[in-house]
Amino acid sequence: MTQVELDEIKQIYQEADLLFSSEQVDQAINHMAEAISASLSEQNPVVFCVMNGGLVITGQLLTRLNFPLEASYLHATRYRNTTSGHSLEWKVPPMSAFRGRPVLIVDDILDEGHTLVEIMDHCRREGASAVYAAVLIDKRHDRKAQPGLKAEFTGLEIEDRYIFGYGMDYKGYWRNAPGIFAVKGL
Repeated sequence: MTQVELDEIKQIYQEADLLFSSEQVDQAINHMAEAISASLSEQNPVVFCVMNGGLVITGQLLTRLNFPLEASYLHATRYRNTTSGHSLEWKVPPMSAFRGRPVLIVDDILDEGHTLVEIMDHCRREGASAVYAAVLIDKRHDRKAQPGLKAEFTGLEIEDRYIFGYGMDYKGYWRNAPGIFAVKGL
């Protein structure tokens, strides 16, 4: 990355609109953990983190789930460090055995949902007894992959803007931003 490109990445953060503070996100994660615990604590689930976006939310969520579970990851992407989607690419398919067990897919955002739908369908085809989705952010718009698409567990809803922070990136950067930010003008 050139210095000019790095300066642009820094400027994006400096000019961004803070939509949710880290305290607000933390509170949302607590609510998600309570709901997940109430629903899955007696079911012996396999929890899959969707890399790379789901890394932050999964890490924070797992420490708040006080019941036995198996945690693993998968890596499927449509973005490849760009700002618009392409066809689904499996980088790492689910590696933990989950046939006959419930699966919880944890990701950063439900935008259009094409990636999430394909991951969930894959888990169903491979024999999961049930498949649930947990997302930190659900973006409000009418472009969902399926009409009425919703995750079973959602932290926050946002307007239709380009956001980053808490695992969501801007051109591969700012997944580490301490809050949920929207790119100015997008």
